[in-house]
Amino acid sequence: MKIALRTFRSTFTASTLLAFLAFTPVSAQAGGDVFAPSFWDPQHRTAKPDLTDLRSIRFLTEDDYPPFHFATADGALAGFDVDLARALCDELKVICTIQARRWDTLIEALDENNGDALIAAIRIDPQTRAKLDFTAPYYKTPARFATLKATPLADATPETLAGKTIGVEAGSAHEAFLKTFFGKSTRKPYASQKALREALQKGEIDALFGDGIALSRWLDGPEALECCGFRGGPFIDSRFFGDGVGIAVKKGNLALRQALDYALAALAAKGAYTDLYLKYFPLGFY
Repeated sequence: MKIALRTFRSTFTASTLLAFLAFTPVSAQAGGDVFAPSFWDPQHRTAKPDLTDLRSIRFLTEDDYPPFHFATADGALAGFDVDLARALCDELKVICTIQARRWDTLIEALDENNGDALIAAIRIDPQTRAKLDFTAPYYKTPARFATLKATPLADATPETLAGKTIGVEAGSAHEAFLKTFFGKSTRKPYASQKALREALQKGEIDALFGDGIALSRWLDGPEALECCGFRGGPFIDSRFFGDGVGIAVKKGNLALRQALDYALAALAAKGAYTDLYLKYFPLGFY
């Protein structure tokens, strides 16, 4: 199981905003309704660390989590994380290798010095922090509402969804979030994402609430039949959805972590991060 997993504006009251906006990345509109996130303060210039001893970076990932990291038909590695790793090495002017490993062997491989960094959609949370050190998050997984395109709803807030039926996967963090903040709505739990999405397409629920990345892939794919779109949000709350995804290094490897943080900020400042985001997420999940 993946440890995969992250708002820009809202019409909520001030108290509700404080509950939802635990982290607010700077955003830039990148054409249409697609927003490219930025997790780096453009006013803050990160000091370049000493890279004298950094000659190469051996990245470890896996190959079955598209569009983040996956194997192409000829066996080559591709995806957002893979391209980002290469861009980081180019920025740092070091040799870069990227090797795929089974998900359940990644941390062990890092501990045994078979790699230097993990770029594999590993969520930053207390459990992973106990084993690994992380760069700053380079993406977060927001929760999003989806509705039929024909819905009369102009927004998705606790006020606009009061009295409405919201579908959600049973037992998920998204269901817990709804219980906390959308108490005036009727929650309708489903056993699977497939059943949940079919319910939305059939109009059995007014809105669906779930993982923004998974929903963006569904909405942009053939199975959705162009039925639906995002409504309101996105919603980021670390208590429910974690602190985001970062590049992991071995505990105590401060030099590499600082180098990667520097390179991530540099790519963001140049617009390279935005280009990669729009390449792999044309619909956008924020």
